[in-house]
Amino acid sequence: MSAPQPAAVYTHGHQEAVLRSHRSRTAADSAAYLLPELRPGQTVLDIGCGPGTITADLAELVGPEGRVVAVDTSAEVLQQAAEYVAGRPGPAAEVVFEQADVHRLPYRDGEFDVVHAHQVLQHVADPVTALREMRRVTAPGGVVAARDVDYASMTWFPEVPALERWLELYRRTARANGGEPDAGRRLLSWARAAGFAEVTASATTWTYATPEQRAWWGGMWADRVTGTALGRAVVERGYAEPEEPERIAAGWREWSTAGDGWFSMLHGEILARG
Repeated sequence: MSAPQPAAVYTHGHQEAVLRSHRSRTAADSAAYLLPELRPGQTVLDIGCGPGTITADLAELVGPEGRVVAVDTSAEVLQQAAEYVAGRPGPAAEVVFEQADVHRLPYRDGEFDVVHAHQVLQHVADPVTALREMRRVTAPGGVVAARDVDYASMTWFPEVPALERWLELYRRTARANGGEPDAGRRLLSWARAAGFAEVTASATTWTYATPEQRAWWGGMWADRVTGTALGRAVVERGYAEPEEPERIAAGWREWSTAGDGWFSMLHGEILARG
């Protein structure tokens, strides 16, 4: 029996402020690079499905003849995802929700036509092993799709010092938790190390520049830095003084009300085969 993989801590946690962000995601804004590969009747494994918004879109694209298995490590989040998908109208593939560890997937070799992971590999202990498992459960001729942000690429205007401190603290905490916050630039390398014969790499961005976008993004991060696992971790680990999360939250609110505020980030993407 192989040795168990080391566990990484999910830096964000699953509090409401985090799930608010995850629930905003769609296949169109988070998996556009994958959409040309999807066809009715396919079997899809959606790893790290979160609250299920992308999962539901994938189910519509491969349904009603297809099948989607959506996995996450959190039973509570899986329940929310199941409720969300059940409430979506229209014809869609069957969706099954299961707890699973991407390092040791409980599925047969070649079981899925498409294996998808959005913002997952940055948080796992061993992304190469994870990709090997994703490759193992993908059928011949199938595709593994992964997309991850690169935190070091995050850039904004106006220059708010508190946001610089936020980024420093986040990257330090994510690495201490066993993850890699600058995963986007590493996906191609990880996929090659995992043994894929063919890897197509691309990149897309998320940008927040309208008043509505700034209010949502800045308000969400103000809540996340004070009321989630991240805010607690930076203080408990001694990286920040107890009052610093509140100062960073104030910086996010300052940025969000700037009339010329702009924030953008790069995401690496791979389609891997063979």
